[in-house]
Amino acid sequence: MGAFEIMGTMDAQHRAERGIDPGRLLTGRAAELADALIPMNRVRPVLRSRHLVKGWLDRGAMSVVYGESNVGKTFFALDLAAHVAAGLDWHGHRVPSGEKWAGPVLYIASEGGTGIRNRMEAMRRENPDLDGDKLILLPAGLDLCTSDDSQWLVETILTKLPQRPSLIVVDTLARAMGNGDENTAQDMGQFVRSIDHLRAETGAHVMVIHHSGKDASKGARGSGSLRAAADTEIELTRSDDTIMAEQRKQRDMPCDGVFAYTLKSVFLGLDDEGDRVTSAVVTPAEAVTRKNKVRLTGTDKIGMQALSDALAHHGEVRQGDMFPRSRQCVSLDRWREFCDRHSLSSGEGDSSKRTAFHKLKNRLQDKEIVRIVDGFVWKVEPDDKRSHRSQTVPENAGNVGHAAVPTVPALYKSGNEGTLTQPGKEVVPDLGENPAPSTDTTLPQTGARIPLPDPDTFDPEMWR
Repeated sequence: MGAFEIMGTMDAQHRAERGIDPGRLLTGRAAELADALIPMNRVRPVLRSRHLVKGWLDRGAMSVVYGESNVGKTFFALDLAAHVAAGLDWHGHRVPSGEKWAGPVLYIASEGGTGIRNRMEAMRRENPDLDGDKLILLPAGLDLCTSDDSQWLVETILTKLPQRPSLIVVDTLARAMGNGDENTAQDMGQFVRSIDHLRAETGAHVMVIHHSGKDASKGARGSGSLRAAADTEIELTRSDDTIMAEQRKQRDMPCDGVFAYTLKSVFLGLDDEGDRVTSAVVTPAEAVTRKNKVRLTGTDKIGMQALSDALAHHGEVRQGDMFPRSRQCVSLDRWREFCDRHSLSSGEGDSSKRTAFHKLKNRLQDKEIVRIVDGFVWKVEPDDKRSHRSQTVPENAGNVGHAAVPTVPALYKSGNEGTLTQPGKEVVPDLGENPAPSTDTTLPQTGARIPLPDPDTFDPEMWR
């Protein structure tokens, strides 16, 4: 034991002999932290339900709902908020009601304009049970990053609302950042501290509506400190008319929730020029299977947009059994030309552009999004999962012996032919005019091309 440890031990014994409690000497913040210390043997589990929406949101927590522009984020958040405010189960998920009702909901619409009012009216008309005074709208911009708006908002809530809210929705983060930069950890950290202040002073769950980044696979836009602070993350994506809300993070519950919905149009009336005014409401739908869906990165999206433009301007239907029937193809040179026009590469030199295109081409082939043959490329469609190059074995007219089996071209991958012999050498047995049933079980000679069956008829998954 060192000299300082010995002195510490002696000092502790001296204080104990005279009945001096070191904890009593602490004041202020140090005293608060000392009172908060809990030894492990005194920690007890929390079994009382804390859900705001069972399986989705906890009381007093923080969530982020993000997705691309116009995907339907506000419709989703408004629908969920209205159910919480009314104490009604949200599409099969329990919401506190009756004596356990969590409290009113404050919806801060910083960028909704008149649209948010029409959406609330459409929801009231479509589902009168959601009508009431427990969902409170605040159509105003806030600065939760570079001003004291969080404190002013707390004072407003505690003064004007009949009771503390159970849920506060901030729609959107971009409109609540003031002069802050959402891409910097410092400004995003200040925004998160403002959210924490709202939660601590009101006890409410705070939901932040945000946009996805350029690379959707990396989640919400901006500094990663937002995701680190969030207890729940929900991503919205669209597939045709169906919007999928999928949990991407849950701090204290299983992360497997999925809610699919469509937007149903609701007629509200006629404007002053006699034109129809409509809005929409959330309607549950069947979830879209994503078994074969591939998530694209930002550069992959750029490359596919460039391919679409190249096909629109220079697409042609190629002849031959290696190309799809009635499908537009375009040369690799044309595709690269449009990739350059779309600024696929951040570099200006030809070498960097060539490298970026080469990586893109290989990556999209590996993901089975495009297919390339003889210098031409096309988009893979669902019916391409069965190889269009597989040929049918013709039947023998008399069903006697074997029919002549044509050579089946090998499947292509990255433009390379898989073959068991040298190009141009094929072995087709001469069976004569009236072939007898074959009893020959010998293996083919080395170098012979073996007629291959359609592999998809045996194990379709091996090619996906």
